[in-house]
Amino acid sequence: MATTTRQAVQPFLALNGGSSSLKYAYYADGKPDDAKRGSIDHIGSDQAAALSQVLEAIGELGDAPKAVGHRLVHGGAELSAPARVTDEVLKKLKAALPFAPLHLPAEIAAIEAVRDRFGGFDAFPQVVCFDTYFHRTLPEVAHRYALPEAAVKSGIRRYGFHGLSYEHVVATYPLARTGKVVIAHLGSGSSMVAVQDGASVDTTMGLTPTGGLVMGSRTGDLDPGVVIRLLREGYSVDALEKLVNAESGLKALTGDTSDMKKIVAARATDARARLAFDVYAHTARKHLLAMAASLGGLDALIFTGGIGEHAPEVRDEVIRGLAFAGIAPSQREAGRVTVQIVPTDEEERILHHAEVLLGS
Repeated sequence: MATTTRQAVQPFLALNGGSSSLKYAYYADGKPDDAKRGSIDHIGSDQAAALSQVLEAIGELGDAPKAVGHRLVHGGAELSAPARVTDEVLKKLKAALPFAPLHLPAEIAAIEAVRDRFGGFDAFPQVVCFDTYFHRTLPEVAHRYALPEAAVKSGIRRYGFHGLSYEHVVATYPLARTGKVVIAHLGSGSSMVAVQDGASVDTTMGLTPTGGLVMGSRTGDLDPGVVIRLLREGYSVDALEKLVNAESGLKALTGDTSDMKKIVAARATDARARLAFDVYAHTARKHLLAMAASLGGLDALIFTGGIGEHAPEVRDEVIRGLAFAGIAPSQREAGRVTVQIVPTDEEERILHHAEVLLGS
């Protein structure tokens, strides 16, 4: 990227917000390797206070940012491509709240906090990057649900998530741009994507980040009849939403924790920890082969994300017994499928898109 392009956005602040935390990366000169990183945890709904803490932290590192970029989980049916924030974009984001009611409120609040701190969208540039954008290449057979046309026209389809993470892996791992690759982003939120020649052709998450693999506190895929039964048993929509997103997954299976480090350490003596570990790996293994089937073959399996990068016990268990598919655990056995660990960097992708949008 040309020097003039980097100068247009440096210093640059990338914000990666969640419902209870705000990660950041500060690029003083636009060089990804020199980013200063941190996280503000347990922020509740006060994004303005969290932003103040971030700015206080980076104030010791350099000048105030000239632009800010945000990771957003979902942009609804209308927003997908990275965009500079305008009043119209903000309006569309608020209209998209039903698509990601647990994530978008905090993400929108972060945008508004930056605006209130640094000025309007014309005066101070902000960029939004969506997790759904990477999956814009999904063919209809992969994104279409078997629902009536009216439901489909309302925007109900498979969108896919963890797109910035997958995009970074594809940008940094050459085989992902030329072959048939499954990327497994395993963390508190977990998903997989089937990538052919750099493009997403299938993925495990759907309309929301709740489906697919079992996750830290999310159910993963459920028989729709389970939801219907729970509604008939008296669950409100809000209570059901809390159940499937915050009270299920590993947390429900252990009855205590969603922390995979603790689960791995306890599984030898704690039956519930063992069950949680086994269920997580079992469902991941099934989805892995499903993604390989969508590709019609597999050249490489790439692990990324907090668990994918740092939990060898989980990686080995996910691919245990898959020698018949050419996948062997670690490097202890020969397998025709390359198994790699590629660290993810979502903030670097935010910087990249900001350079493209603001650098001209």
